[in-house]
Parts: sequence; structure tokens; C-alpha cells
Amino acid sequence: MKERIIQFGEGGFLRGFADWMLQIVNEKTDFDGSVVVVQPIKEGLCDVLSAQNCEYTHIIRGVEGVDIKKIHVISRCVKPYDDFDAYLALAENPDFRFIISNTTEAGICFEAGDKIGDRPCKSFPAKLTQLLVKRYELGLGGFVFLPCELIDRNGDNLKKCVLQYADLWDLGEGFKNWIEKDNIFCNTLVDRINTGYPKDEKIDLGWEDKMVNTSEYFHLWVIEGYNGLCSEIPFDKCGLNVILTDNLEMYRTRKVRILNGAHTSLVPYALLSGFDTVKSCIDDEKMHEHIRKCVYDEIIPTLDLPKEELLEYADGVLTRFANPYIKHYLISIALNSVSKFKVRVLPSILEYIHRYNKMPETLIFSFAKLIDFYRTDMVNDDADVAAFMKTATVGEILANQSLWGQDLGFLENEVSKYVNQ
Repeated sequence: MKERIIQFGEGGFLRGFADWMLQIVNEKTDFDGSVVVVQPIKEGLCDVLSAQNCEYTHIIRGVEGVDIKKIHVISRCVKPYDDFDAYLALAENPDFRFIISNTTEAGICFEAGDKIGDRPCKSFPAKLTQLLVKRYELGLGGFVFLPCELIDRNGDNLKKCVLQYADLWDLGEGFKNWIEKDNIFCNTLVDRINTGYPKDEKIDLGWEDKMVNTSEYFHLWVIEGYNGLCSEIPFDKCGLNVILTDNLEMYRTRKVRILNGAHTSLVPYALLSGFDTVKSCIDDEKMHEHIRKCVYDEIIPTLDLPKEELLEYADGVLTRFANPYIKHYLISIALNSVSKFKVRVLPSILEYIHRYNKMPETLIFSFAKLIDFYRTDMVNDDADVAAFMKTATVGEILANQSLWGQDLGFLENEVSKYVNQ
């Protein structure tokens, strides 16, 4: 296959998300493209992957069943810390069109100490800029960037970092104009739970595979900024859940309010009631009903996407919550619950009141359970936040603008009804 894609990151997420999709594209269309993986940090999994000829098994598991697929879309691995020249040589191949990355949320950052002569630079954007300089000097075309890091406006932020290095390293206006005109930095939203290598399980595949990867069935890749993508990689001909859009924010809002909002409106109540995992709540009639009321009766009515699309997404979320192969512990979701509630649940409460001039009773109940939860010893949050929440009155908590960004005193009577209930 022709090498068409450079991928920064060899971890379980990209191998169970982008590479899995590209494998399907190759099987169902004439795309005939392969991926070259760049190991973005000194220590990684590329040696293990290379020892298996860059092939591995991906297993999808859920209430829908089990699907096992051999993935052989990766052609080779490149390790900049071992062979920097081999890394820069990637710039010489005109067939490379796309650059995919997942270098963790902290990966897209500007490190002022990076120098163009480093072999390689420390930060991912600096390493990337080194490659782009070589590409520019060769007079070749730019790339389409599909960053998968879980930060807001990931493409915009990656481009910003590259331009910062252009200024820091005095690369000139010609290079900066080339970055602006010949390269497309897409903002993306990715969603799939990859459970990685099944360390505590014995799965007999009939062959040895040290890079086995597992995930749920659900997958979603929303890409903003390049509507011509499917003319180059025909995701649309393969039944894959890839959405091209001019407005990523409405999909981010859908995910934050429904998926994350369901978690955050459930967790304090569930922990106070003695549950330990998301699935244990789905299996309990009372908790299941609580989640459904939050999502279907009070969150979805505040969103502006087509109702059928919202209902389909919500149905998928509850199916994901019921996955018997994923142990999603409530106590881990409970980390920093106050700030999560502000972002994930409070907007739904306020929008519901604005639209319907009445209280969303189930979400208000969840707010009260959040307060009750912070009066226990299960809390894992900023020490000052935890100390304040543990001793303050309901009125003081709701009036604290540093927590909520506004005074929520008007909710005191409603929230107080359910505190200590």
C-alpha cells in the first residue's frame, strides 16, 4: 500500500480508532493507503509493534457482541530519538497527505526552550515544525492535520504552536505563508472508549499478539474545517461514524451535556447510594430511571440538534453505559466534580429554566446530591474547594461565584428541598 498518512502516537487509542477505521477503508474501497507511525516520546511501544511487522488484533466488545479484526494498515514505525534523519526523511515523500496525532491533552503545547537544531525537539509541535520546515524547503505541498488530542479547538491550537515556533526560530514570512495557505489544520472531536491491552484477561486468539487492543463498539469522529476529506479518504462509503461539519461546537455540546452530563448528574447520587460502577447503575431500576429522566426529560430538551439525532445519540450512550466489558468506576469519574458539574450539568439546568420557565427537578436533585456528596470523605478535589463545600450552607455554596461563574442563589429553595434527603 502507498504510504499516505503520518501518525504521531502508537498507543491504544489511535490503533483502536483511526487505524481501525483506515483498515476498514482499505478493505471496502480502493484507498490503498498505509500509515507510518512516529513515536513522539523516547520510550514507547514501537519496538514491540515493529517486532510483529506492525500488525495487531483489535477486539470490539459490548452488549452488541464481539468483533475481532486483524489490523495491518501500519507499514512501519519511526523513532525520532533513535534515528532523527529517518524522521526528517518523511518530509521527502510527496504521497504523504495527512498527519494524525494523539499525544495526550498535554501534547499540544509550546516549549520555549526547544531549538530548531535539537535532534529532536522535546514538544510534539516543535518536532512537527522541524518536519514542516524540511517539507517547505523541498517545495512540496502541505498536509491536512487531524489531531485527536482531547482539547478544545485542537487544530487551531496546534497551528498556533507551529506559528509560534516559526517566530521563535525566525523561519521567515515565506514559511509562515506556506503554513497558512498550503496546510489545513482541522479541529476534531473524537469519542471511543479504548480499553487497551486486556492485562487481567486471557484471550486465546490462536496466535501470540503482544499488541492486542480492545474497545467498545461506539465510535465518533467529528471533523471541522475540511469538507473535502471524504473525496480523499472515503470514510462515507464504509459505514463509519465520521461527520464533516462547519460547526464542531454543537457536537461537542451534545457530548458534554448528554454523555458527560449523564455521568456527572449520576455519580454523587450513586456513590451515596452504595454503587461502584456505571454499569451497576444501569442494572439497577431506580438508578437507571434517574439517568433516563436526566437525559431524555431535561437535557435533550435544551439542545438544538435535530431531536431524532439527539435521541439516537442518547440511546447509544445508555448502551455504552451497559457494556459488560468496561468497568467504569464512579469514584474515578467523581474527581473534581464541582468543576465538572459547572461545565456539564449547570448549563442544562439554566437553559431548561430559560426555555420552560420551570425547574428541571431531576437535575436539581442531582445538584443537591452533589452538595451531600461533598460532605462525605469520598471527595477528591482541590483542597480549598472540598473544605468550603464540606462546611458551607446550601445558600453559601450556591452564591459562590468563584465556583459557578455566577450567583445561583435563586436555586436555593429548590435545591434545599433535596439536600439530606
